Amino acid sequence: MSALPTFNHISLEVKNQIAFVELARPNKANALNKTLWFEIESVAIWVDQTPEVRVMILSGQGKHFCSGIDFSLAMQLIGSTQNLPEGHKQEYLFHEVLKLQRAFTALENCKKPIIATIHGGCIGGGVDLITACDMRYASSDATFCVKEIDLAIVADIGTLQRLPRLIGEGRARELCFTGRNVSAQEGLEMGLVNAVFETKDKMINQVTDIAIKIAQKSPLTIRGIKHVMNYSRDHSVADGLQYVATWNASMLLSEDIQIAMKSLMSKTPPIFKD
Repeated sequence: MSALPTFNHISLEVKNQIAFVELARPNKANALNKTLWFEIESVAIWVDQTPEVRVMILSGQGKHFCSGIDFSLAMQLIGSTQNLPEGHKQEYLFHEVLKLQRAFTALENCKKPIIATIHGGCIGGGVDLITACDMRYASSDATFCVKEIDLAIVADIGTLQRLPRLIGEGRARELCFTGRNVSAQEGLEMGLVNAVFETKDKMINQVTDIAIKIAQKSPLTIRGIKHVMNYSRDHSVADGLQYVATWNASMLLSEDIQIAMKSLMSKTPPIFKD
C-alpha cells in the first residue's frame, strides 16, 4: 500500500485491512467545519479506491462523536451570497447544498462497508453522517438529536431521506419535528443502532472484531452485497430481484466462489484477493 493520505481534521490508520477513521476536532466536539466536511468525502473516496482496505470504522475523538455543523461553515454559506442578485443567491445556495450532500453520500457510494461508532453527542449533521453509513453502534453515553428544527432549518443533508428507512416514518417524523434527544438504548430499540456497549473502548473492540470478520470474506462479494442492497432499497422488490439476478449471472463464475468452496471442503480459512 502506498503512503496514507494526510488530513487536517481526520486521523487515519490502517490495520488488518481496516481503515480506522477518526473525526479529529475534539476541542470543537468534532463540529463539521468546511475542511472536515469535505475531508470526510475525500477519505471515503480513498477507502473506495484502495484495494487493500476492505472495511472502514468511523469514530470521533474527544468527548463527543459529532456536534453537527460548525457555525463558521453556516456563516460562510450565508456570507458568500451577500453580493449576488436575487435568483443568483438561491441558485448558488442550491448548488452548495448539493456539494455538502455529495460529501456524505460518498460514504454510501463507497464500495466498502462503513461502520459508525458513536459516543457522546451525535447532533444535527452528525445524524446526517451516520445515516449514510452501513451500520451504527453506540456506547451507553451516546445521545442523538435531529437539531435542525431548533435552528428553523429543514435538515437537508440526508437525515429526512435516510432516517425513515432505518427507524420508520412515524419515529423519524417525531424526532425531526421535535428535536428531542434520543438515548443510546432508545436508539437501539428503534433500530437506529445495531448494538449498545458499556464504554467507547468496549464498543471499538467489539466493532473491530466485526470488521475483521467482514474483511476475511470475499471482498468482491461484500462489494456486491452493498451495491445490490443499496439498489434494492431505492427500488421495488421486483426491480431488486431482477437486478440481483443480472448481477449474479455475471458473478457466479467468479474465482472467489471456487476459493470459498475449496475452503469449506478442506476446512481451511479462505484467502481472497483484494
